[in-house]
Amino acid sequence: MSVQKSQFTGLILVSGVDSPGITKALFETLAPFAITILDIEQVVIRERLILTALISCNPDHAEAIESDLNECAERLSVDIATSFGVQEGEILAVKKGLVHVVILAKDLHPRAIAAVADAISQEAGNIERIHRTASYPITAIEFTVSGANTTSLRASLATVSNEYSIDIAVSPGGLMRWAKKLVVLDVDSTLIQQEVIELLAAHAGVEEQVKEITGRAMRGEIDFAESLSARVALLAGLPESVISDVRKKIDLTPGARTLIETLHKLGHSVAVVSGGFTAVIEPILLDLGIAHYRANTLEILDGKLTGKTTGEIIDRAAKASALRQFAQAVGVELEQTIAIGDGANDLDMIAIAGMGIAFNAKPAVKAAADSSVSAPYLDSVLYLLGITREEIEEAGATRK
Repeated sequence: MSVQKSQFTGLILVSGVDSPGITKALFETLAPFAITILDIEQVVIRERLILTALISCNPDHAEAIESDLNECAERLSVDIATSFGVQEGEILAVKKGLVHVVILAKDLHPRAIAAVADAISQEAGNIERIHRTASYPITAIEFTVSGANTTSLRASLATVSNEYSIDIAVSPGGLMRWAKKLVVLDVDSTLIQQEVIELLAAHAGVEEQVKEITGRAMRGEIDFAESLSARVALLAGLPESVISDVRKKIDLTPGARTLIETLHKLGHSVAVVSGGFTAVIEPILLDLGIAHYRANTLEILDGKLTGKTTGEIIDRAAKASALRQFAQAVGVELEQTIAIGDGANDLDMIAIAGMGIAFNAKPAVKAAADSSVSAPYLDSVLYLLGITREEIEEAGATRK
């Protein structure tokens, strides 16, 4: 659908200090004329208003319209600029294949914005709109881009992200952006701030040994199943009571509860897959309203940890398998899934998800993910989905 290919139009630009009644006064001024409104957009930043309107009108009325608008500008103490003329070709065509580029940064500098705009231009993209979606605790700016290929633009912007130390996410537009989603989270150092096995190891006096093995596994230097067996073996003999003690020391990542509550209120689903242990994290997940989860099971005999696990080991392949099963259970396609993690154990689920997000992750995970979040706030993920800070606050999700 598009507006006819040739007609007389007027572009009206209003700028000045915002006050109630400006929009009403502008369009009341235009009302006596035979005018059709083709497009309109308004933004207010720090009490400064910018309002643009595109109209079609009788060319014989242009001078009178301009005169009346000048009088309106004087009454309102604003500036009104106009430009009239015949436009050839499609005046307003529906833009297809739009791409959304979201920038996240604690301190956003002009050179970074210039670099993003240059990368978009180099990929034959045109910026249709720019707007802020959050100003705290980080700044989030979203660009709506036409004419660019999502895959190649993502690759170009990855270079900008690294050079300017900002997070950039690129995702296709369209109705599917707002469809029901499944968000699957890793637990250790993602949903929570700690590594559960290291908390358990502290009770056994083997924390340093466990940390060393964990680090090698997260960097992908050793097989996860092998590393898990080696670490759990060091816990043999611990009393079962340490599980509740460890649970009390767990802190959610800042913004975790806000992320989950907001997603639930918007009708999305949240699931968890963890290389940690069900006995430790299950009460926390139930408190968060997370019904779908999978983790390892510690073997306990006679009230003590045996140093072994039972059942399937949740390694990187099992995490990807769980994501597929959870998606089927909640009725969404893989394209509508989001996987968030930080270590090598998360690579397979990040690879198959519709959007893979590296959260404060190792370099190898950042390189493999579609986007990354470096700020320590898990609810920053919401901005990548096009949800604004104002909408989060309106949803009543308190920031925790």
